[in-house]
Amino acid sequence: MIDGPERKTTPDRTPSAAGRGPRRRRDPQASRAAILEAAREVFAERGYARATIREIARRAGVTHGLVMRHFGSKEQLLISALPGTQHIPEIVAGDPATLPHRIAASFVEQIESSGDHALIALIRSAAAGGEAPMRLYHALERSAAESYRQIFGGPDADVYVDLLASLLIGVTFSRYVARTGRLAEITADELIAYLTAAVAALLAPVLPQH
Repeated sequence: MIDGPERKTTPDRTPSAAGRGPRRRRDPQASRAAILEAAREVFAERGYARATIREIARRAGVTHGLVMRHFGSKEQLLISALPGTQHIPEIVAGDPATLPHRIAASFVEQIESSGDHALIALIRSAAAGGEAPMRLYHALERSAAESYRQIFGGPDADVYVDLLASLLIGVTFSRYVARTGRLAEITADELIAYLTAAVAALLAPVLPQH
């Protein structure tokens, strides 16, 4: 006969943490990385307007409050999740002579590695209309401009920041949204080479001269 203590359920067989809500992460960097990964997935699937912080938190395995402590708002979260934005200070800090290649390589490598990216969701949301995507686009412009102003010279620096953003958004639309033309057919390495040349020509008037 099996007595009572041997019939008790062991701690390993208790309901999983998934049934009790998000599991807390002890590593802030791991939490941030998980939130950004979940945000890219949700923004790509649902677009900016229909994405929610709660869904992003659920997928990341963290609390709603932790997402807000890291990023402050859904707008700032998408800006952080977009390709290249979190790396702009690092890109700008290097040799100005190789800045066009760093911009092109960082942009292409990040958007290629993530598939249906948050930037694609932003473009689709903006195309559908509404104030939220446009506010987000302006916030993204401000975020990029603050970093690029460190290296761009002259009174027209902001214009060139806008032109650079327009170039990258246009490439994204052609290659990943419309998926038509030669931009949709070439390899990622070829795209980096072409984009490097285009960025170099575009920014030549505001890059420091050696």
